[in-house]
Amino acid sequence: MPKDRSSADALCVSIGQFSSTGRKPSNQDFHGALIPRGSALRLKGIAVALADGISTSPVSREAAETAVKSLLTDYYATPDAWSVRTAASSVISAANSWLHGQNISVADINAGHVCTLTALILKGRDGHVFHVGDSRLDQFTGRALEPLTASHRVVLSAEESYLARALGAESKVEIDYRQVPLREGDVFLLSTDGVHEHIDPVTVAQALTLGDLDTAARHIADAALDRGSRDNLTVQIVRIDALPDAGVDLALGDYRLPVPALPKAGDELDGYRIIRAVQSTSRSHLYLAAAPDGRKVALKIPAREMAEDAAYIRRFVLEEWIARRVSSPHVLAAAPATEGRSHLYAAMDWIEGTTLRQWMTDNPRASLDEMRGIVGQIVAGMRALHRRDMLHQDLRPENVMIDTEGTVKIIDLGSATVAGVEEAAAGTLGPMPGTFQYTAPEYLSGDTVSWRSDQYALGVIAYEMLTGRLPYGPQVARIRSRADQRRLVYRPARDNDTGVPDWIDCALRKAVHPDPLRRYDALSEFLADLRRPGTGWTGRRHVPLVERNPVRFWQGVSVVLAVLCLILAAQLTG
Repeated sequence: MPKDRSSADALCVSIGQFSSTGRKPSNQDFHGALIPRGSALRLKGIAVALADGISTSPVSREAAETAVKSLLTDYYATPDAWSVRTAASSVISAANSWLHGQNISVADINAGHVCTLTALILKGRDGHVFHVGDSRLDQFTGRALEPLTASHRVVLSAEESYLARALGAESKVEIDYRQVPLREGDVFLLSTDGVHEHIDPVTVAQALTLGDLDTAARHIADAALDRGSRDNLTVQIVRIDALPDAGVDLALGDYRLPVPALPKAGDELDGYRIIRAVQSTSRSHLYLAAAPDGRKVALKIPAREMAEDAAYIRRFVLEEWIARRVSSPHVLAAAPATEGRSHLYAAMDWIEGTTLRQWMTDNPRASLDEMRGIVGQIVAGMRALHRRDMLHQDLRPENVMIDTEGTVKIIDLGSATVAGVEEAAAGTLGPMPGTFQYTAPEYLSGDTVSWRSDQYALGVIAYEMLTGRLPYGPQVARIRSRADQRRLVYRPARDNDTGVPDWIDCALRKAVHPDPLRRYDALSEFLADLRRPGTGWTGRRHVPLVERNPVRFWQGVSVVLAVLCLILAAQLTG
């Protein structure tokens, strides 16, 4: 297979493939590779896979073909925002479920739709390995074959063994996964057991000198046959010829378009009629406009001073790209696209309403029901983002809108991180975004960031709605290490002024815990504990006065010390 040279800065590989029946009457192996072009190459990568059906089954060839074809087609239909692991694992699990469903009426699973699967997905500067069964992936380095997969076969004796794991054998399948860094010149070898059990590194090295990788693959299979293989023979060779640069153009949008001159009321921009200017900052300008169909939209134009900042422009374009891939009434949506965009701007739905910050100013002490209603809608929006492998990263009252009908919407997706984009070009999303008051401690301490980091910000919002203050005050902004993270002292929401129930305070404390692993395992659990005492709640908790009312505590300490000083003074003068 020839090299893919669709772009000078894109991933470029050479692939060679060969498969034969060997000494068997039919070939139960199946293999394939797919090299897409354009944005699919950058955002999804190159997929190579092979499957091996079990010899005792008359339909194992069909199983192997189903496994490979479903991966090579369905993987590219998954959301661009998903990580390779999320996308490929979902597709492989779905194929396993289908194959297992075909086996329900089969008395002997060894006669059913069962096969192995080994796949290599190359994206950006990394390789992603997925494996079930006893086919194999090796990396050829110099004159050594380094296995990147482990065989899922149980050997009872020299004559008897069986697959411990295979697609179709069980309703759920455990998929081995690993990620490996790529370098130009790397060579990977995928093979079924009829090949890899009968070859050595010298055979592979000799084959690679033949130049053409299809010929090399045939040479390796022939060598296995000559050395006594009695199974089907399938070989795939992948060579990395070029890797993309970091920060490569991901084709997320028309970011190379010119920044337009700032419009005035009545002007038109690609069919959008400007109604009025809404807001201007040093980074962007926001306008209310009317779309060609009459609906109101928000047009965001980058400031001219930012036009030369490539990192900012990529993130600016990413905001609308994300909005077009998330469908939720609780996340700001992109406006319908017009044909032939001539300038750089973002077109989003217009929301008539107020920010949560303004709502909190107007309602300084929210009731429990008001807090639950707003937090519940924010959670719905967060779930829509998290299902797409996205983290908002800048969740705060200023980035939450409440429209005139009471619908809560998460806005400002410009700080979101997208797993699929970060894999394609690490660093595209720039430095850590967010606002310190709502930023989870792990961002600052260097700990692992996950969806629980968004949960922390949500917990801070819920806490602030009920108390008018922050759970750790200014302490979070001073974090520089995990030791600093552990020294954070939570200020209970429950005191004589707020009237927050102890069990609500317990839920808030858990949601904003400094250690992300001690927060909730699901946002639904947090919502449930805001409606009734959680399973860990055993009754009213004694809260020391120093936590309930620090001012009163230290006033009391001062009074006691003053009395002791008077007593000591009286004894000295007596």
